[in-house]
Amino acid sequence: LPQSYVLEQNYPNPFNPETKIVYSIPQAGFVTIKIYKVDGELVKTLESKERAAGRYEISWNGKNDYGVQVSSGIYFYRIQSSDFSLVKKMILLK
Repeated sequence: LPQSYVLEQNYPNPFNPETKIVYSIPQAGFVTIKIYKVDGELVKTLESKERAAGRYEISWNGKNDYGVQVSSGIYFYRIQSSDFSLVKKMILLK
């Protein structure tokens, strides 16, 4: 089991049409992972569920919560779980 919280850099980055995000949590808890535009607007909620301690991988296909493809640009992804929060940057190129 992981010893600490980890949010890895998405791969590939820059990406088109899809990218993978890997994260680890050392204890069970509710996890959210959300994608935001540079201006802070929420684009997509990728994860919002209870998870056991472990390592996980999720993908983002560049679509928003309504299934619409977003434009090229810089986006931020944020993980939140209990007392942990971290943000990283990614680039979508078309």
